[in-house]
Formats: sequence, C-alpha cells, structure tokens
Amino acid sequence: MSITAKPDEGGFAFTIAYIGIGANLGDARANVADAFERLQKLPGCTLMATSSLYRTAPIDSSGDDYINAVARIATTLGAPALLAALHGIEQAHGRERPYRNAPRTLDLDLLLYGDAVIDTPDLVVPHPRITARAFVLVPLLELAPAIHVPGFGAAQDYLAAVADQGIAPL
Repeated sequence: MSITAKPDEGGFAFTIAYIGIGANLGDARANVADAFERLQKLPGCTLMATSSLYRTAPIDSSGDDYINAVARIATTLGAPALLAALHGIEQAHGRERPYRNAPRTLDLDLLLYGDAVIDTPDLVVPHPRITARAFVLVPLLELAPAIHVPGFGAAQDYLAAVADQGIAPL
C-alpha cells in the first residue's frame, strides 16, 4: 500500500499519516473517542479510518491498562505542524509528562507520515518503537494489512516478535 502524498480533488497535496492513540488515566475509553473526534475537526486533516479499540497492559510503566487504537488521516499539514497539533489535543486532555512512560490521560504518537523518514530532536518518523509494540502493530495492521514501514519493511513481519505482549480487543 502506497502512502505517499497525492493531490486531492482541489489540487492540494495531502499525506496519509497514522496516529497511535492511547490512554490509561481517567475515562480512557472516552478520551480515545474524543481524540478521534478532535482529529476529524483538526484543520488540514480528514479522519479516514479508525481501528478497533484494544486493551493492553502498560509496558515499561505502571498504572491501569491502556485503551489503544490507531487512526489513519489525510493531512495537508507538514509533519512538525501535525505533531504540534497532536500535542495540543493531548494538552486539552490535561496530558502531563512528569517522567518517561508515565501514565497518561491521552497519548497521540505520529507513527507514520507518508513514506517519510524524519530524524530530528523533536520528531522521529517512523515512530522508533512502531515494530516493537503490539498495541501499535495490531491496530495499524487492522487498518492497513499490507503496510510497509519505511526502513523496516512489512509491518506484518514483526507481529511474531510482539506476540507475548497482551492485547485484547474491546
């Protein structure tokens, strides 16, 4: 499946991006649902598809189980602007970052941005742990079963390596 930028009907270039969504504080399920709504309303973005919701235990963290999902969007925003918009949605949910992998009201990760490979101090795409987390791979593959991750290859090839990470559909 190609995820490169193409012109839309109005002649504007857009990029297909995949957003990882997770929450384990407060009403996590409602927070994920609200994230879907906010992505749909985000200027320069169209929500194209959402995965099912999944429950997963925290990895390298503590706290309640997470509710996770992945969204596919078409966006005219550049990757840094999209990341800033995602952080804005997190902040609207009271996201705090007291330490690495802290429990969170809402976490939005830019997993893929077209076929781009980006490595800056503020943004790494593909997400550096995209192939190491079942809570990312399973919903991503639900949306795009044949997707290839730039620099990694077929996402499907990494499922066996994360099979021991508990993930359950809701």
